[in-house]
Amino acid sequence: MAETAAALRVVARNVRAARVRAGLTLEELSRRAQVSKGALVGLEKAQGNPNLATLVRLADTLGISVSALMQGPPEGRVRVVAADAVAPLWTGERGSQARLVLTTSGPAPVEVWRWRLEPDEEYSSHPHQAGVVETVSVTSGRMVLVVDGEEHPLEAGQTATFDGDVPHAYRGSGSGTCDLIMTVHLPPGPTSPS
Repeated sequence: MAETAAALRVVARNVRAARVRAGLTLEELSRRAQVSKGALVGLEKAQGNPNLATLVRLADTLGISVSALMQGPPEGRVRVVAADAVAPLWTGERGSQARLVLTTSGPAPVEVWRWRLEPDEEYSSHPHQAGVVETVSVTSGRMVLVVDGEEHPLEAGQTATFDGDVPHAYRGSGSGTCDLIMTVHLPPGPTSPS
């Protein structure tokens, strides 16, 4: 529980810093990100429990990565992260989950995600900002990638890439669990709150 409170304080500090840096009022960020002002006020006070969709909308609106909203100060030259040491940002009713493992630094950062999809469970994402490119590599099982309404079946050993500025979804298929690694390539711009 203490780790969750500490993580929420980091997100609160980073959202406020990014909002101020962008010159946005709470009202303007609320309108642009389609997140209620009350939820934003609570978030900036380290209260509440923002879901993945809310974090993605805020990050896209602020022009930064989701992990820039979640990360503390740099830890050193090499950062090693065990996937199970990172709390899921999304958990489905059947046990599916998505974990943001890390984000590379630099002018065009890359987020590295680990996903586990149970059969017929789906996560739908709204379009991201222009210039975001996603890559999905299936390591075991089967899934269906839906990009702008078109379905693309993928199985272990296959990788797909697409522009993330359209509606998209990830759905488990077949009879077993699907494990995948997803990278989100962000366009050049600010990458982390100061």
